Amino acid sequence: MSQRRVAVIQAGTSLFDTPRTLDRMEAHCDAAAAQGVELAVFPEAYVGGYPKGLSFGAILGSRFPEGREDYLRYWKSAIDVPGAETARIGSFAAKMKAHLVVGVIERDGATLYCTALFFGPDGALLGKHRKLMPTGAERLVWGQGDGSTIPVFETDIGRIGAAICWENYMPDLRQSMYARGINLWCAPTVDERDIWQASMRHIAYEGRTFVLSACQYMTRADAPEEYACHQGNNPDTVLIRGGSVIVSPLGDIIAGPIYDREAILTADIDLDDVIRGKYDLDVAGHYARPDIFSLRVHDAPRRPVSFSEAVETLPDCKEEATVKPCS
Repeated sequence: MSQRRVAVIQAGTSLFDTPRTLDRMEAHCDAAAAQGVELAVFPEAYVGGYPKGLSFGAILGSRFPEGREDYLRYWKSAIDVPGAETARIGSFAAKMKAHLVVGVIERDGATLYCTALFFGPDGALLGKHRKLMPTGAERLVWGQGDGSTIPVFETDIGRIGAAICWENYMPDLRQSMYARGINLWCAPTVDERDIWQASMRHIAYEGRTFVLSACQYMTRADAPEEYACHQGNNPDTVLIRGGSVIVSPLGDIIAGPIYDREAILTADIDLDDVIRGKYDLDVAGHYARPDIFSLRVHDAPRRPVSFSEAVETLPDCKEEATVKPCS
């Protein structure tokens, strides 16, 4: 069956209060389930939060103690993958009987990653994608993902993958996902600008894929009182105004964009439109020129430290010119 109902959830985080955010997420999932959706996409950094306007006590060349406290608070609101929070999110997917994609702040040791998690309709955590290139000041608080987490999942409702916010502007990443046959392109974001709509339409048209972009809607009231954001302290101040959208494989907007409130956008789609669209443009197929261009994706994990069970024989220092430790 090629007919599917999909949704993007435009919602805000309760910043630095992950249990409260999960309560809000559950309510949104219940509302989406009542509309019969088979896939729901939540925004970037939804669980764990996007601390818009926070400086983390940094200027070029210096970091100040208050920024370290901000980072500690942010780290404490992040989640382990897998962990108790992912188990709870999985229960939302199981209750919905739907696939679920959600942006989280993942905690791995002392490092944080901006991550998209994928859940099946049985609640299972299918996998994750870590943002490859945090944008601007995000690099102060987020690590970079590697090529081992760029999945496209074959599911009974289509081939699902994700690119987070400005990753969508990385041509090589897009091409690698097109080559994996993606037809449900999830784009969690906090980019509220009008030009974002042009980007989503371009990707849909270029890749002949459905694009589901979920953006946060968050106000100053969603952050704690002790939150020194540069936009000020008026609770009504909008920090992220939304702009969520669903686009067809021919670049037509079929839901949204919507601004200045939380919302669930749904669309009934026909996955056969992906094949209809690729009739005259398949950038990873008949419209490619492998005789001229090539792309190699390094998809092995890149760990800074690795350990081997094999015992290496140390060199004889008398026979080695290089400086190495000796027993």
